[in-house]
Amino acid sequence: MQEIHFIFFIAVLIFSVVIHEVSHGFMANILGDHTAKRMGRLTLNPIKHLDPVGSVLVPILTYFASNGALPFGWAKPVPYNPYNLRDQRWGEAKVAAAGPLSNILLAVFFGIIIRLAASGTIILGSAPMEILFTIVTVNLSLAVVNLLPIFPLDGSRVFFAFFPYHMRYVEEFMERYWLIFIAFFLLFMGDVISYLISFFLRLITGM
Repeated sequence: MQEIHFIFFIAVLIFSVVIHEVSHGFMANILGDHTAKRMGRLTLNPIKHLDPVGSVLVPILTYFASNGALPFGWAKPVPYNPYNLRDQRWGEAKVAAAGPLSNILLAVFFGIIIRLAASGTIILGSAPMEILFTIVTVNLSLAVVNLLPIFPLDGSRVFFAFFPYHMRYVEEFMERYWLIFIAFFLLFMGDVISYLISFFLRLITGM
């Protein structure tokens, strides 16, 4: 049974990280940078986006290390040129936020289906419900982790967009020592991250 759940997990993760990356490229395209479009990255074809480490190795390790509770992974970043964005003040933040936002929307959409099934409005078996629950869990995990204000996660671009330019040295410092900051969050904030994911999971699904 765990093997079947793991297969579903990998399929859901690939589906979710591809949408995450395409959303970055789509937002950049809207804001005037067509790099991703020219490179053929505005596609849901997973072959164009999969990264051997982030899409295979890391998901396997995080799945078994957390017993399926805190899955994580990533795809190849969709390229974009920030200097081509029409909105130079908030453009990078908008492009960065588009990825986690797509995961949140996916989680909410499938969470609503779970609530409808739980209330008897629609009829679903236990297997489809488990798949839907996996989709919501994976996408909430991707959204919460990616919104952490640590380079190279999306949250750092959103967070530092609110900083005045003369404080850019703080961002540069965190980019230089990002491994230390990520290690700190994993060692000392892992329970908080898990709690946030569980909280939003209950909030969205009611389960």
